[in-house]
Order: sequence, then C-alpha cells, then structure tokens
Amino acid sequence: MHEISSDEQALDIIPCHDVLPDNDILLDVQGLKKYFPILGGVFRKPVGWIKAVDNVSFFIRKGETLGLVGESGCGKTTTGKCVLHLEDPTEGKIMFNLNGTWTPVTKRSISGLRREMQVIFQDPYSSLSPRMKVADIIGEPLEAQGLRNRRERYERVEALLAAVGLGHHHMGRYPHEFSGGQRQRIGIARALALNPSLVICDEPVSALDVSIQAQVLNLLEDLQEKFGLTYLFIAHDLSVVQHVSDRVDVMYLGRIVEMADVKALFEEPKHPYTEALFSAIPVPDPDFQYEQIVLEGDVPSPANPPEGCHFNPRCRYKQDICEYEEPPLESPDGSGHFVACHFKDELKLAGIPMENGR
Repeated sequence: MHEISSDEQALDIIPCHDVLPDNDILLDVQGLKKYFPILGGVFRKPVGWIKAVDNVSFFIRKGETLGLVGESGCGKTTTGKCVLHLEDPTEGKIMFNLNGTWTPVTKRSISGLRREMQVIFQDPYSSLSPRMKVADIIGEPLEAQGLRNRRERYERVEALLAAVGLGHHHMGRYPHEFSGGQRQRIGIARALALNPSLVICDEPVSALDVSIQAQVLNLLEDLQEKFGLTYLFIAHDLSVVQHVSDRVDVMYLGRIVEMADVKALFEEPKHPYTEALFSAIPVPDPDFQYEQIVLEGDVPSPANPPEGCHFNPRCRYKQDICEYEEPPLESPDGSGHFVACHFKDELKLAGIPMENGR
C-alpha cells in the first residue's frame, strides 16, 4: 500500500446528494481516507496501517450545521483536519463551492481557500499562543492575508471582540489572564477574522464548564445567523449535537454508519450503534422509560478492524452475514436517512423524542 495524494483519482462513492442542486452544497467530501503507518523493524518501514478514516463521504449545505458524532478515537477530528489539510488525506476528494465554482481542496489550492475555511480548536488553553497578546492573536490571520494597515487591523479586531462578547480593553492582555470561556471566545474571534464560509468546530465546548458551554453554543448560533456561517460541528456529546445541528452523521471506527436530519435520527435511529449512544443520554423526564444498552467488549483497533460490519463484535442484533459482508451506506426509501446495516428495515430501535431529549 502506498500514500495517495488527494490530487489523484478518488474512489467511487455513495451518491448521497445527487438529487440536490450543486449550488445548495458548500462542501462535498468523497471517499475520504486517512491511514497512518505503523513503523517497525530496524529501518522503520511500514508494517501495518491505522485506518483512522476509512472511505468517508458527506456533504454540507450552505448555512447549515452538520454534526459529526461518535466515540473518542472514531476519526471525527482526523476527518476535520483532512478537510482543512492540517492532515494530508491518503485518498479521496474534497470539493469546495467557491462562489458557485467547485474547487478541489488540495495541497496546492488550500492556501487560497484559507479565507473560506477556518477552525475552532477543542482546547482553549493550548490553542492560543501564551506569548502573544489578544490583538496579535486575532490580527495575525489578517496580516497573513495581506491586511498590512495597522489601523484597519485594530478596528477589525475590535469589531470581532465585540461580536464574541469581549471589549477593546481585552486587546492588550495575554491568554493566561482569561478564563476558559473567554479564551474560547478569543479562538472564535480568530476563526472569524477572515470572514470564512465554513467553520469546523472541533469539540469547541468539551473543555468548558456546563454553564459556560451553553453561553458558547448560543454565541455560535448567533454568529451563524449574523454572518451566514456553515458549521461542521464535531462532538461526542449527543445532547450538544441535538441542540445545534440540522443534520447528523454518526461515525464508528473510521466510517459513517448513519446520517439523517437531526429529528429523524433522534426519534427513529436505524443503526444499533446509534441506539446504544442514545441510551446513554440522561433524559430529564421521569415518565420517559428507556433501556440502558451496555456495549460489550472494547472498541476494535483501527489497525485491525473486524471483517464485515465493523460494529458486529459489539452488536446485540448481529447475524452470520454481519461477520463477513460489509453493509453499504444507503437509503432504500429515498428519504435521505442513510444507514449501514443489513437489518435496517427489520429493526425497530429506540430513540429519544426531541421535546424530551433537550
């Protein structure tokens, strides 16, 4: 096996969005793979591969929030990094709708797309340079993209701080002088400095206190409405994803196993893994009864995933076919609810009513 650049031909993909006009879609990811080599021997040659992202395809419409959820280690963050080319994809094609023109996101083109694609990192304590003042942290992208006028940068930084709930008196301070919530607001302001179209939110509230999480989530929603942003929201907290997302993709062991509108996914899940995730959400309603599903065994290694359905060693509904045949990700009824399960039509799985799940 060899490394294949994203400039090379991508694999065939599941046509999840052929019915939609191109102009409605901002980002189109097709057959994305990211394999990390396992090095061994005296000469440190590859002896295996960790399949962090394994043939993932999805799209994001303009102005919507796509939630990407799953257990830790399932490949969510790596997917986001590949979209931004912070990690070079092993295989696949990433297309960005730039003013009505489809532009491939590659090593060569990414520098010209930096204005349009930005990221909010998970940890507000390590994502900000401790040696830079706030004005320099937020102003650095502006300077890097050609805004040399110091006065114009100052005014832009001041406006960005006001948009995230901070003041001009914060501009001369260092990150260690702020709380975690304030630091994340600074990170959000930095991400918005260049007026991007797409913002990848990599678990932006998981490192914050619960009370601060709500404030930051509300801020992100307000900014989305104000600036017309599109979000790829990566998280493992389904309650958060339910609150902010229009559609949700569920990942397991490097693959997407289910994708649907948020209401359809939460109320009528069709994949056993999604049902197990929902059973772990505490519902604040004493009259709502649900079964706690405990997944047996450990998550398989992405270096040696199971044959057939990757979820079959932990699935309580598995049959013989699950152990040797990989189920395709498909939507037989054409509803846009895609599932990778051999028994998606037979299983009646428990979800969470939207009015009770929040």
